[in-house]
Amino acid sequence: MPTTSSSTSSSEAGDAAPWRRFAATFVGAAVLTVGIVLGAVVVLDPYDTGRGSVDWGVGVSPQGPRTANASRGRDPSFNAAVIGNSHVQLLSPERLSAGTGLSFVSLIVPGTGAREQVAMLDWFVRHHEGTARAVVLGIDEFWCEGDPALPLRHPFPFWLYDADVLSHLKGLLRFDVVERLGERVAFLAGYGERARPDGYWDYAPEYLGMGYDGPDKVKDLSVPRPTMQADPTGRFPAAVLLREVLAGLPPDLVVVLISPPVFIAGLPAAGSEEAANEGRCMAAFAALAAGRPRTAWLDWRSDRPENRDPANFFDKTHYRASLAHEVERAVAQEVSKMTAAE
Repeated sequence: MPTTSSSTSSSEAGDAAPWRRFAATFVGAAVLTVGIVLGAVVVLDPYDTGRGSVDWGVGVSPQGPRTANASRGRDPSFNAAVIGNSHVQLLSPERLSAGTGLSFVSLIVPGTGAREQVAMLDWFVRHHEGTARAVVLGIDEFWCEGDPALPLRHPFPFWLYDADVLSHLKGLLRFDVVERLGERVAFLAGYGERARPDGYWDYAPEYLGMGYDGPDKVKDLSVPRPTMQADPTGRFPAAVLLREVLAGLPPDLVVVLISPPVFIAGLPAAGSEEAANEGRCMAAFAALAAGRPRTAWLDWRSDRPENRDPANFFDKTHYRASLAHEVERAVAQEVSKMTAAE
């Protein structure tokens, strides 16, 4: 019996050895593959973040602003930025540059709120240390919610803009990042177009393509429907967040906070509880502007003639070029006023 037991044990050990070697080989190959892929991603830097061993500094191929803005936001060609979502998307960096003498880039990302936009602001300022001159930040209804977590409406790659290198490297280990390697190689080799450097994205063709000049859409525009549900408690966590951010900005940086235009039917009825809640929220951001030097507050989310003209809007919160030009002039005037005082 002892001999049989020993033979069986030896046999089992012999059978297990190939599996152990296979497992070790498999794990080793997997680690090596991940290392090679991560190394390729770091070197090729598909989002042009400048964090790789080679700073290509040539921009990126056409892609959504969530990732393309990593390149735009560090571009030394610009010293001023528009940050927000689609509610400030139509503000032209080219016209703002002409009106101020600065060089604007649009770092808008549709569907984003306070947390994402603060990340974008941080990225721009970090990469323009000593050169950033002005920032325009859109303060819309998403900044007035009461949830302290400031939940996201859409996924956002915070890892791409994170100052922590380890967080950035972890974020690179994604299939969609690896998928971009071939496209990146072709782009660096001179094939394919470059995404627009200044980030301007005119949404008018998309709205027209969806029939927003049609009679039904035009009729719906005038149906009263408030677009903001401001927190009734008066606690606005995004305002608290912005206060901390403003305190950490370079003191000579010009900041314009703007509440974008909303069609009159998208505003709460005067004297209503909703109007009071919205007013408290806007007042919180106006107070932030008043409390920081070289900072202005522009309130276009109010009952004003421009917001009563349906010809100025596609829907209640997305305005047309005619109104965008007026907003641009107002922003440029404020920026110029503050930069002239330098």
